[in-house]
Amino acid sequence: MADHEDEGTMDLHSVSDQAEGEDQAPPAIVPEDGGDPPGKPRPKWLVPVVVAVVVVVVVVAGLVGWRVVESRRHDAALDSCSQAVKSLQDKTRSDRLTQYREAAGIKSDQVKDTSTVVAMARSVKDAEGIRQQTIQCKASMSTGDLNAAAGQAGKIDGKYAAVARAAKAVLASRDAKALDDARTALDGKKGEASRLLADSDGKVADNATRDGLQQAIDQAGQAEGDKAKAYRNAVGALQAAIDRVNASMQAKSQADQQAAAQAQTQAAQQQPAQRQGTTQRRQASSNSGRRGSTQTRRPTYRPSGNRGGGGGGSSQAPAAPSAPQGGGSNWRDRLNRPDTSMHGCNPDGSCGIG
Repeated sequence: MADHEDEGTMDLHSVSDQAEGEDQAPPAIVPEDGGDPPGKPRPKWLVPVVVAVVVVVVVVAGLVGWRVVESRRHDAALDSCSQAVKSLQDKTRSDRLTQYREAAGIKSDQVKDTSTVVAMARSVKDAEGIRQQTIQCKASMSTGDLNAAAGQAGKIDGKYAAVARAAKAVLASRDAKALDDARTALDGKKGEASRLLADSDGKVADNATRDGLQQAIDQAGQAEGDKAKAYRNAVGALQAAIDRVNASMQAKSQADQQAAAQAQTQAAQQQPAQRQGTTQRRQASSNSGRRGSTQTRRPTYRPSGNRGGGGGGSSQAPAAPSAPQGGGSNWRDRLNRPDTSMHGCNPDGSCGIG
């Protein structure tokens, strides 16, 4: 009985020891294929090989990762460079450069605000002149070169942005002055046209030209807007109408001068004939007066009353006029006085003897 109890106690201790042993070591696993048990030592070369493989994998993964990161950085640099160059090319294309050069050539007396000309000159100097830029971005370039090109393009782009702003201001100031000048010129031309319209009344060869001038004045009064071209066109129309009126006035003036010249020529041609007729009449009148005066002064011959007898008498010479006697008149006056007695003279002025 006691032996059985001892054996039972021993069995319990062995079971307890086995339970404690199970907690201390894992149970042995026996491979099904009958291989070596796991407690067999591994080869010494296995660990270095595994480490080498791990290192290679890590290095390859690092290289691949670096290449991926570098590729992304390169692509980003290429994109940034391309955008910077595109913006610069947009500001320096041929039509923009032409605009910049036009603005740079404007003088201070052509603008309303002279400070815009100064700002334009300063911006052009800062940009080192106005010229086409040749910065390029290529995929074959390194990331660093692409970043450098993008930085250079961005810097120049900023300078040309200042040039563009200055050019816009200069051109706007020039247009503002041109608009003011065009309006002033139109006002002056309308005044000139109105004065000519009043002064040309009755002095034109064709009155339709004055009607056209009035129409041009009315149309010029309707010119409006913020563009100088509309006012310049109105000035041109007024000037054309003014020129037509002036030409018509000149034509009438020339016609009047020609008519006056013809009248003078005709008068000059008629004057000699008139003078000749007047001279002839004067000469005839003078001759008639002289004949009458001579006849009145000529002594009257009368036949002598004493004739010699015996048929042989001869006529005596006419006696000289006797000296005046009495009457208080000069004998010369009586001699020159016309003879109204018609003794010895005919009515036509001819006189005879006997």
